[in-house]
Amino acid sequence: MNVLILAAGYATRLYPLTLTRAKPLLDVAGRPMMEWVIDFLAPIPDIDRVFVVTNNKFAADFEKWAQGYMIQQPKLRFTIVNDGSTSDADKLGAIGDIQHVIQSQGIAGQDLIVVAGDNLFSESLEGFAAFGKQHPATVALYDVGDLEQVKKFNLVETDEAGVITRFEEKPANPINTQSAIALYYYRADVVPLFGTYIAEGNNPDQPGRFIEWLHKRVAVHTWPVPGKWFDIGSKETLEEAGNLWQAFS
Repeated sequence: MNVLILAAGYATRLYPLTLTRAKPLLDVAGRPMMEWVIDFLAPIPDIDRVFVVTNNKFAADFEKWAQGYMIQQPKLRFTIVNDGSTSDADKLGAIGDIQHVIQSQGIAGQDLIVVAGDNLFSESLEGFAAFGKQHPATVALYDVGDLEQVKKFNLVETDEAGVITRFEEKPANPINTQSAIALYYYRADVVPLFGTYIAEGNNPDQPGRFIEWLHKRVAVHTWPVPGKWFDIGSKETLEEAGNLWQAFS
């Protein structure tokens, strides 16, 4: 299987911090935040390669980072993929970036884990991969604990087996506090459907929109995230994450 880390956004809400540094490379408890992401993915066996998709503005920074980080994680092989964008005006969008990597790197025939580079986890994600291998597609679920927070993410309803029966991105009237987060497992037979989605002219941004489209075509299972999960979207949440994740350093 391969891992794809989404790191091509421009994080304008975090300006001026992200004017000269990519959001996933910002410091959290003494380390670039994406290292926390990868450390909890590293125990997963059979990872062939970790792809980091970024933009033309920060590609060189990620190349430099990867060279240093591979000393800490020598079993992982990294490929930095530049999507060619230079600003929000010409970005491909998260789903567009996923398809760009699939197509340019020729990985449509392998299982794929996709994760946002600004998601923080407190426990190993090895169980997620083991579960994902058994199903066409799997998305991680987390109880955000507040209906107002759900409006920023998505509404998810499942059957008794945990298969998604309803998915709504950015819901106006959420009815529960469970949301899908940017951690996905796509089996090799599902990966080519990204090309179908893009070819149909669907929204290329917000990776949850692919799940919204996909669950009507294949069974999309859900996996509850253990421990803590944190999404960094502002200076305040960046500071809060630093304080929380200090305990894991």
